[in-house]
Amino acid sequence: MAEHHRARIEFDPRFTVADVPERLFGSFVEHLGRCVYTGIYEPGHASANADGLRQDVLDLISELGPTMVRYPGGNFVSGYRWEDGTGPKEDRPRRLDLAWGTTETNQFGLSEFMKFCRTVGVEPNMAVNLGTRGLQEALDLLEYANHPGGTYWSDLRRTHGDEEPYGIKLWCLGNEMDGPWQIGQKTAHEYGRTADQVARSMRYIDPELDLVACGSSSRGMPEFGAWEAEVLTQSYESVDYISAHAYYQPQNGDFKSFMASAQDMELFIDGVTATADAVGAKLKSDKKINISFDEWNVWYQNAPTGEREEPWAVAPRQLEDVYSAMDAVVFGSLLITLLRRCDRVTAACLAQLVNVIAPIMTEPDGPAWRQTTFFPFAEASKFGRGKVLRVNADSPVFATEKYGDVAALHSVAVANEDGTFTVFAVNRELETPLTLEIDLGSLGGLGDVTCSTLTDADPDAKNTLQDQTRVAPVANGGITVKDGVAFVELPAMSWNTIRIA
Repeated sequence: MAEHHRARIEFDPRFTVADVPERLFGSFVEHLGRCVYTGIYEPGHASANADGLRQDVLDLISELGPTMVRYPGGNFVSGYRWEDGTGPKEDRPRRLDLAWGTTETNQFGLSEFMKFCRTVGVEPNMAVNLGTRGLQEALDLLEYANHPGGTYWSDLRRTHGDEEPYGIKLWCLGNEMDGPWQIGQKTAHEYGRTADQVARSMRYIDPELDLVACGSSSRGMPEFGAWEAEVLTQSYESVDYISAHAYYQPQNGDFKSFMASAQDMELFIDGVTATADAVGAKLKSDKKINISFDEWNVWYQNAPTGEREEPWAVAPRQLEDVYSAMDAVVFGSLLITLLRRCDRVTAACLAQLVNVIAPIMTEPDGPAWRQTTFFPFAEASKFGRGKVLRVNADSPVFATEKYGDVAALHSVAVANEDGTFTVFAVNRELETPLTLEIDLGSLGGLGDVTCSTLTDADPDAKNTLQDQTRVAPVANGGITVKDGVAFVELPAMSWNTIRIA
């Protein structure tokens, strides 16, 4: 019989980390695979609304609870002409998308994206092409999107049927410009100067923008740290965020290290924060640059991309990872890290939203369903609002090949706006259950303690087209409260949402 471990946490609502930023629960829609076409947009689908958006997908997105969506890429944006997705659909050109080897029809563009954002109630996050294009095109796009009227680009928007400006406040200045795979890759010095020039010029049109400079594409990039330092040296006073991207998957069957993937995300955040603050100190600035973790997820990058398609196909099946119960637990641990570090990570985007490494899957002319990763995000977005609290934790450890000894318990506590408290807790042990003791002494009068738990006896259990509800959270009956302490039984390899009324 497996050994049973114990862990303990305590927290006090008087000691906080930060308010949870609204933008922390962002997601990402890129013109990649079926994220847009037969994902969120399928005019011929039985559930499609007047704008061609799939209502079954919109309902799931509302349940998922993203607060912000980044668009239109990703690698796609570095070769994108934004004008192609405006005006009458019959006049829109078809283009080769060099980033993903497909043909882009441009039947979904900026106006359709804004209708999508308004329908689901999310903030738009717009990326500009600094790969094949630059300063002038970025300014044209901003004028088209945000200027009320009376100029060429703003009046063109109005002739296209959007009388009111879009009011987009959050903008990404390019995407992964350090990557050799990126169309228009730049050196740190080249990109830093470009980002500074574009940022300063965009603020002439709208001084209230929030602007994101490209950080390293991953912590494993050869110039990680040096890239951030040079880019921010060039653009520190002009931008508000530096971006971070990270994806995780098991390597060579090392599932223990995979369960501890959040260790790498913590180190990534620490490194970017330290570098940004060092540049600020050198420049004698009192400004703080925050992190936009605008791409994160579990992604099996070595897996087959999907069905074999002809070159330059329209919306082929690409990167359609099917997530397991284990993936969902690791995913939840990444969410816990973002919450724990929300004093400096003040925007984040789960990449992506539908079909492409996504929590929601669809079939053309068919159903839509929740992947296993859907549930941690939905619970964190629903119950992770308020103030993140400082947590003192005592946990057993387990050995990993990649990160050494790692705490079995990964947790965060949130004081919710309605006076309740939520603890998100992951048991990272693959085989050993964990009894979590929560000291309730500092919380005053308490009501019920409840918990929902996502786990499975089969770590590889998945939700598929044929079995769409195989994995989902269930009520956890293993809870007792005695002498001001709650005892919650956390199964091995589990994501848990503990609610303290």
